[in-house]
Amino acid sequence: MNQYKKLLSALCISAGLIACQQAEAPKQAAAASTDKPVVEVSHFDEKIPPISVQLWSVRDDVKSDFKGTLTRIAAMGFKGVEFAGEFGPFKDDPQGLKQFLAELSLKPSGAHVPINQLQGDNYRKTIDFLTEVGVNLFIIPIDGRAWDPEKIAELTNELTELTQKLSQEDLYFGYHNHAEEFGDFNDQTFWDYIAQNTPENMVLQMDVGWVNFAGKDPIHYVKAYPERTMSTHIKIRTPNNTAENVIIGQDSFDWAELVKTDILHGGIQWLVIEQEEYPQGLTPMNSIKASKAGLEKHLEKLTK
Repeated sequence: MNQYKKLLSALCISAGLIACQQAEAPKQAAAASTDKPVVEVSHFDEKIPPISVQLWSVRDDVKSDFKGTLTRIAAMGFKGVEFAGEFGPFKDDPQGLKQFLAELSLKPSGAHVPINQLQGDNYRKTIDFLTEVGVNLFIIPIDGRAWDPEKIAELTNELTELTQKLSQEDLYFGYHNHAEEFGDFNDQTFWDYIAQNTPENMVLQMDVGWVNFAGKDPIHYVKAYPERTMSTHIKIRTPNNTAENVIIGQDSFDWAELVKTDILHGGIQWLVIEQEEYPQGLTPMNSIKASKAGLEKHLEKLTK
């Protein structure tokens, strides 16, 4: 009987190892195909994604002092920046921008690019510039067709074509939500329609602030469309700019649970702080610094 138990135990262990190896193989292959940060899933203290900031949060600062603003962002401990169309003195110098980011130990976590910049003659120019900087994730920030019942199919067709086109260049492509995408449509939401009518390798960049603003559950949507949340906007939006606190960590949302879900189900690679509202007395730069500190306190819960 003891020998039988030992044999059974050995078989179970062997089967478990094989299953683990089979599960890890696709992840390793995917990681090898890109230079994006890799999220491991063995221990939470090894897999917390790096924190970036969407530069729209400090748009006036980057316009007036691009280099100084990014230098301060790096000093705050951010690991990346997500571009939003402003490149300061490097607008015609992608190699110079790449070198500047490297000097600051910053990586481009992605870029928000209007869809017309990825159409026609604009496509090659846009792709060449941003890939030379080091960007490998291109996100459409907004498109009014996304919540137009008569035009949403036209949009999803274009999103599908762009996903396929960029994937052929080993690049990632996605769409970023606002509140309107979570309006009712076909017994679900516009967001569901977009997710279900685009390729599974199209990134669904969830803006948590707008999902909560719409009264929906961000965690539900991460789980509903697994491995498609490569990048998440960490943000609070308040109805009609009410007095509710908009600094991450000073609100009531469970950011630790959201990030845990992103890690386990979403394929998350970057946590992107975006600040669109600023408490009285705090500048945009001070606000992103405070939100980063607040998010990090939530992340500490995952390592204990």
